[in-house]
Amino acid sequence: MTSVDDLLGLLVLDKLSNNEFIGLSKSAGSPNVFGGQVLAQAINAAYRTITNNRTLHSLHAYFLESGHLEIPIHYEVTVLRDGGSFSVRRVTASQKKKVIFILAASFHKTETGYNHHIEMKSNLRQPEELLSWTDILRKYNNFLPNNIKSFFEIERPIDFKPTVIANPLDRRDLPPFNDVWFRLKGNVKELDLPTKQQILTYISDYNLLVSAFNPHASKAHWGNTQTASLDHSMWFFRDFNYNDWLLFSMESPNTYGARGFARGDIFTRDGKLVASVAQEGLMRPKGQR
Repeated sequence: MTSVDDLLGLLVLDKLSNNEFIGLSKSAGSPNVFGGQVLAQAINAAYRTITNNRTLHSLHAYFLESGHLEIPIHYEVTVLRDGGSFSVRRVTASQKKKVIFILAASFHKTETGYNHHIEMKSNLRQPEELLSWTDILRKYNNFLPNNIKSFFEIERPIDFKPTVIANPLDRRDLPPFNDVWFRLKGNVKELDLPTKQQILTYISDYNLLVSAFNPHASKAHWGNTQTASLDHSMWFFRDFNYNDWLLFSMESPNTYGARGFARGDIFTRDGKLVASVAQEGLMRPKGQR
């Protein structure tokens, strides 16, 4: 995938019936289906059953099995509630009749009310001062471990620019934080809010566990640790657009029991809080059972 149109082609599902849809997969650098893809496709399926113009405000999901890249994913939507203000959907994703993922999503009618949000960090370097993943690959290609190099070599329709680049050859423990600017590549046409939310959901599964790795970076890394997304929750607050960089500011309050917990906030460049994310992931040292 190299363009936003490629990404939309992946996320927009084929309709089988009023509540059944089918989706294909593309690698995001892992031998298994990327969790963000399943999340976003499930939201696409849920939105296709919303007929009252309500918009997604929260989702809660569990990854049950690793998805196979070559097998189509079947999504089935169950209408749980259409109330006066909220609509709730359950989405089940399966491959060859084996359930690999479940999601609950809630949609809310447009209302007005109180308004506040936390402030974005003010001391971060701006994206124009930073290297993207592609820039890092070009500049440090000969020094990168093979697993990182192969991950950065995957073509994506998104540019990521971390505010701090950790030296993989100088292993030292770091604070449990991770701040990454991101934007879609190319000229992005006007998108409706449901489409923007699906893309943001896809992106939200990138980078989160880095903050959980940081405090253990002297001994733990992607090469010696088995990782997988276990669950994922997301809350959507405000509309936004993709014509400028967005900041994903993440922290990890806890790692324990071969699991790492991370949470993050997504801001526009001018500091408007767009969404919040929380995820627990497997962080099992390889060779451990």
